[in-house]
Amino acid sequence: MSATTPLLDAASLPFEDYRHAPDAELDARIEEVRRRLGDELLILGHHYQQDEVIRHADLRGDSLKLSQLAAESRDCRAIVFCGVHFMAETADILSRDDVTVHLPDMTAGCSMADMADLDSVEAAWSDLAELIDVEDVTPVTYINSTAELKAFCGRHGGIVCTSSNARKVLDWAFANRRRALFFPDQHLGRNTARAMGVPLEQMPVWDPRRELGGNSPQAIEDSRVILWRGHCSVHQMFKPAHVAQFRKQHPGIQILVHPECSMEVVEAADLVGSTEYILKTIAEAPAGSSWAVGTELHLVNRLAAEHPDKAVHFLSPMVCMCSTMYRIDLPHLAWCLDNLTRGTPVNRVQVPEDVKRWARTSLQRMLDLG
Repeated sequence: MSATTPLLDAASLPFEDYRHAPDAELDARIEEVRRRLGDELLILGHHYQQDEVIRHADLRGDSLKLSQLAAESRDCRAIVFCGVHFMAETADILSRDDVTVHLPDMTAGCSMADMADLDSVEAAWSDLAELIDVEDVTPVTYINSTAELKAFCGRHGGIVCTSSNARKVLDWAFANRRRALFFPDQHLGRNTARAMGVPLEQMPVWDPRRELGGNSPQAIEDSRVILWRGHCSVHQMFKPAHVAQFRKQHPGIQILVHPECSMEVVEAADLVGSTEYILKTIAEAPAGSSWAVGTELHLVNRLAAEHPDKAVHFLSPMVCMCSTMYRIDLPHLAWCLDNLTRGTPVNRVQVPEDVKRWARTSLQRMLDLG
């Protein structure tokens, strides 16, 4: 029987049976499903996932990389994404039509993605159209956004970006049109555009709760990059004072941060880059080197454990993890997998066809950049 064909009149297994099960039992259940389904199943684990979950992943990486790798599989029939909702959506957009995508806990969202919804972006687009020619504006959405916003970009000649290729994407946007509307993360947009030479006065922030986003008509007229008022709750926790404290306590330490951090933290750091860049930098760093890393806690702790020959510190003195990612735990993963193999699949993430088509268009524009 196919892993995704429901049994006639069968109800899904109740989650309560898994909530308090011992970890050893849950581990055994998960591995049994992996053994039974073989190559028909792909468990994807995002870098921010907790260790007890990611150790069961067939592939680990950032959201786009995982979706691309899954889409390349010829044998896969079901994807279980240990990440957050927009990641599962991206996997569904890029995968074949005969592949189903499941999220172990449907409440695992992304606070940044939630800061820009379709209604707000369409309202902003309409307001902008009263002041400037929106045919000369490229909407750019960070991969950390809903499928609806990726589709909005697809319909309006826009594009998706990641933290790795944001500069290349903005180069493409400026080659085609004068301005860009960048959402939902203001910090990635600001840090990228500043590195390209765009002055701050040409980067107004659009607050969807205020008239004209809280800007004057002249500020919009003078803009090159209109930044959405959104942020990552994890990366916003890092402060310049944390950088100064580590430099004082650990002379010679290197500060490495993600571009979702604030402009002030990025300016104070030695190196700035995506999650994949952070992983590569630490892996290739010389033994005995010392690092303070400004990104999600589980990832930093994993880097410290995997590279004991280097001193890898978490940049913030406060616990700073992705709380929504943390909702994917062993009980939810085991419950989701058991229902899948039983033929009573749960938590399927399925993007509507019209949304999928336009979202794929904006993603493909990015992928075509190389």
